Amino acid sequence: MISKKILSGLLLATAIALPAFGQQVTKTGTTAAKFLSIGVGPRANAMGAAYTSISNDPSAMYWNPAGISNISDFQGIFTYTKMFADINLNYLGIVIPAGSVGTFGVSVTALNVGDMEVTTEYYPEGTGEKFSAGSYAFGLSYARYITSDFTVGFSVKYIREDIYNSSAEGVGFDIGTIFNTPFYGIKFASSITNYGSKMQITGQDLLIRHDPDPTRAGNNQTIDANYSTEQFELPLKLQIGISRDFIITDENKLTIAVDAIHPNDNNQWVNVGGELSLFNDLISLRGGYKTLFLKDTQEGLTLGAGIKYDGLKVFKIRVDYAYQQLKYLDNMHSFGIILGF
Repeated sequence: MISKKILSGLLLATAIALPAFGQQVTKTGTTAAKFLSIGVGPRANAMGAAYTSISNDPSAMYWNPAGISNISDFQGIFTYTKMFADINLNYLGIVIPAGSVGTFGVSVTALNVGDMEVTTEYYPEGTGEKFSAGSYAFGLSYARYITSDFTVGFSVKYIREDIYNSSAEGVGFDIGTIFNTPFYGIKFASSITNYGSKMQITGQDLLIRHDPDPTRAGNNQTIDANYSTEQFELPLKLQIGISRDFIITDENKLTIAVDAIHPNDNNQWVNVGGELSLFNDLISLRGGYKTLFLKDTQEGLTLGAGIKYDGLKVFKIRVDYAYQQLKYLDNMHSFGIILGF
């Protein structure tokens, strides 16, 4: 018989081993609307996506909605990201400050994969028909300062994914905070994004003809039926970031940022980034590294630059570019323009 000491030891070893074993299950590929995990805006992407505490332009509606409270004028943003396999991601956002009431924003995210050939087992080279697929998110955001150093923001999003004659819909919520700490000018921020409903594919493509009892002759063999697909969660993500500005001269500064990310469909990782602003933000040089400490990561080095001009009487303009290195797929390039009035 096993002694109590040995049994206790086995139970203790099992209790210790189970969490470690569970850490190997990353749940990669188990969420819907994965396009929501693709970073928006070349400035943020160039800084390795370490942007939670720095967010101060309309792309903040994606990274941390609390960041739009730092916008003092009417601003609009448009970004284009060229990805692999002819996939592209577009983002449009508008932010409207409303004084002491707070700051409002609207945004649209659209992922387009282009037209594809319809193939079947009888026509593997294509039937001559084409179909398309796309993913979309329409968001409303609001943020305001609670104190002079603490701001809170939130967003609500309608999410839709289409493929051929089928689609899935859902609703997601984001909430974020930014705190200007009294410690050496350090900013601390946190955000939770894509908390919401599960998504399930429905549509005409799931309609089939079904024989409920193929062993029985004479019954109805062409009953209309629908395939029932699984429901999948949104790519929920908790992100915590810190940043600090280092003043080099009156016109030049260096910003360093670090973000820690905990998603529901992968292990944790860290993003780091920096931005060198020259001549009162006229020129900005950026760099970073994504997914540090994540095993089997496909991402890595990021670089970019931007030009900002405030001399125009009617509006201000900023143009940004970002390069993102991928391990096996084509590298990504992002372009963006921000107009302020």
